[in-house]
Amino acid sequence: MLSLTDIRKVADKSPVKMVDSSQEEAVIQKIDQTKRDGNTLGGVVEVVAEGLPIGLGSFTQFDKKLDGRLAQAMMSINAFRGVEIGDGFEIARRFGSEVMDEIAYTPERGFYRLSNHLGGLEGGITNGMPVVIRGVKKPIPTLYKPLQSVDIYTKENYEANIERSDTTAVPAASVVAQAVIATELTQAILEKFPHDSFIELKEAVNSYREYSKNPEMWQNGVDNHG
Repeated sequence: MLSLTDIRKVADKSPVKMVDSSQEEAVIQKIDQTKRDGNTLGGVVEVVAEGLPIGLGSFTQFDKKLDGRLAQAMMSINAFRGVEIGDGFEIARRFGSEVMDEIAYTPERGFYRLSNHLGGLEGGITNGMPVVIRGVKKPIPTLYKPLQSVDIYTKENYEANIERSDTTAVPAASVVAQAVIATELTQAILEKFPHDSFIELKEAVNSYREYSKNPEMWQNGVDNHG
């Protein structure tokens, strides 16, 4: 199984930003055929963030929930029309027993989930699993087979002008998606930890990680992770 670093390298080498090379050629052919047909394509982009501390975000207010903030960030990208976290809409077709991420514990790892159907977020807060979020981009509206429109002055029907148009902007949109999600996650980290310097930030995060996986520290009332 590829690490996220390897996934990033593979995607960066792909002309369509895909990790699955077995599907890459079919996608390229689909794009080429769509261009010949004078049409355009949309698609889905996925961003995965690994290694986040638990507890980013908040459950106390609707505007502080990290899943809501990430969804807004994804939807802020031009032409995006849908967003899902984890298994997303597929969860609606499953039983509760199939989508709940059960909890396990080891001294080395601390608490962790046995699965990641919920995409690393519960109750508006990161749970230590990779954050997985997808966005849906609609096709580009500028077609070589022009769409019908209406003249704003005469109110008569007419066909839109034919202009230069890309067939799809989904690969480029994936780069934008990485940027907006990274920005929101970074902001959540800075809100939780002291950060007058990067060294201070690293020390605070590392201390918090040790505290988070050590139940004895909680039970003894030790609070030296801030």
